[in-house]
Amino acid sequence: MPLFMDVHYKVDGLTAEAVAGAHKRDLEVGRQYGVDYRSYWFDEGSGKVFCLVDAPDAETAARVHREAHGLEADELTPVQEGT
Repeated sequence: MPLFMDVHYKVDGLTAEAVAGAHKRDLEVGRQYGVDYRSYWFDEGSGKVFCLVDAPDAETAARVHREAHGLEADELTPVQEGT
């Protein structure tokens, strides 16, 4: 399955608790579409968030974010995992 990295440049009011809740919703909604939001990284100070996701395609990955919490990524890039 294709792997993507998405970037949210500025999530207003970002907290560790809020991003954990959004990730939980991604996992719940993602099951319906065969999407797995594997992990995420964030910086509360800047509001920046990165998500690593297995998805059939970029649009399906974006759809999960829209339905889960409405926070669409500013960038969604296909990536390959290194060793």
